[in-house]
Amino acid sequence: MSDDPQPANDDPESSPASDSWVRRLGKSLVGPPRSCEELKEILHQARRDQILGADALWMIEGVLEVSETQVRDIMIPRSQMVVVSRDAEPNEILATVVESGHSRFPVIGESRDEIVGLMLAKDLLRFVLDNERVGFDKTRFNLGSILRPATFVPESKRLNVLLKEFRSRRNHMAIVVDEYGGVAGLITIEDVLEQIVGEIDDEYDQDEGASILRQESGRYLVRALTPIEEFNRHFGTRFSDEEFDTIGGLVTHEFGHMPKRGESVTLDRFQFSVQRADSRRIHLFQVSVLPESKAEKP
Repeated sequence: MSDDPQPANDDPESSPASDSWVRRLGKSLVGPPRSCEELKEILHQARRDQILGADALWMIEGVLEVSETQVRDIMIPRSQMVVVSRDAEPNEILATVVESGHSRFPVIGESRDEIVGLMLAKDLLRFVLDNERVGFDKTRFNLGSILRPATFVPESKRLNVLLKEFRSRRNHMAIVVDEYGGVAGLITIEDVLEQIVGEIDDEYDQDEGASILRQESGRYLVRALTPIEEFNRHFGTRFSDEEFDTIGGLVTHEFGHMPKRGESVTLDRFQFSVQRADSRRIHLFQVSVLPESKAEKP
């Protein structure tokens, strides 16, 4: 029997520790996928075979969908844009910043079709500090001096292209224009990233863990994952939770399809407007309590 040492096994193919999910997925393929749908089916089979984890599958699908999705599919509609008028009084601007909780604001001229620039909330800080004792004096404040140039993108731009532009130009927000040059809405880098990684806590999440946030009289922000039981308890409603557990499931069923941001539906005495959504699920509603005369039965 030879006492010579056995050669080390340097073949990564035979090492379970180095057998990554990418390698195992490659081994399971009979042939290359011929379409995006075939690739998705392979990925789902890999998930069923426990080659891929649920989170990995979710993000890979998000990456694939980003290349197929257009800006118009996820943008914040024009009617829901929080804007600042270039002629607004300083105290009005501060109130808008505080109430909305946003960090960036389109600044408009005569109408929402005239975007003169972007204002960053952090650029207001020095004016607030300078005027802490004497008040936010208009004579000491020049909005035009802190405006930043706005970026404009067409509704038809693909999200993967937009994300590349956001990164290369270090932008976080773009104004979306329609085919006639009018403002259709806005989109942020966060909106694009959420298509890949899912919902990111943002300015809407003013109270950590809160499911229902009051905006003003008769208007609320409601997470789609809010249990129907909690919604009923808060608003005194009697929506059934026998078929659906969450208010998102109930409202999606009422739509009859996966709604896009800006779509709305009326259920009982509530109007549910989709505030945040992706191609797979709704994340956030803006809920308006309607007068009794406009209420509809669930």
